Amino acid sequence: MLKIYQGPLPVADLLEGWYGAHTDENYGAMVNFVGTVRKEGGIEALSFDIYLPLLRQWFDGWKERLAKQGALLMMAHSEGDVPVHTSSFACAIFSPKRRVALEMLEAFVEDFKANAPIWKYDVVDSKRIYAADRSTPMEGSGLLANSR
Repeated sequence: MLKIYQGPLPVADLLEGWYGAHTDENYGAMVNFVGTVRKEGGIEALSFDIYLPLLRQWFDGWKERLAKQGALLMMAHSEGDVPVHTSSFACAIFSPKRRVALEMLEAFVEDFKANAPIWKYDVVDSKRIYAADRSTPMEGSGLLANSR
C-alpha cells in the first residue's frame, strides 16, 4: 500500500493501522522506518513534489520484489510542506522471517533515497529552495533530470 498525505504524516496512526491490519497474518516481523525533518541549515521545513505515476511504478516494483520473499510493503510520504520535527516518510515491511524484513528495509530505504521520483526543497524564510546538494539525479529521467 502506498499513501500520499498533504503535510506531515500521522505517524502513530499509520504504524498502528499497518500493524493492526496484519496481526492475523503469519508474519514473524514488522520492521519500520520513519524519516523526520531535522532542524539544520536554517530550514523551517522541507517541501516535496511527487510525480505519482512514476512513484507508483517504482513502488509496485518493490512490492513485487518483496512478495517473492513472502513479504509485504507499506509506505507513506508527504507532499507539500513538512515542518521540522515532523515526519515526511514512513515505511514498513512485514515478513515471515526477521532477517528478510531487516535486509529488505535497508535496501528499500537506500533505493528510495536514490530513485523515488520525489523532489525535495528546503523552506527558508517561507521560500522553497531546491535541495540540489541532497538530491540524486534519476537515471533515465530525461527532462525531469533538468528540473533542478
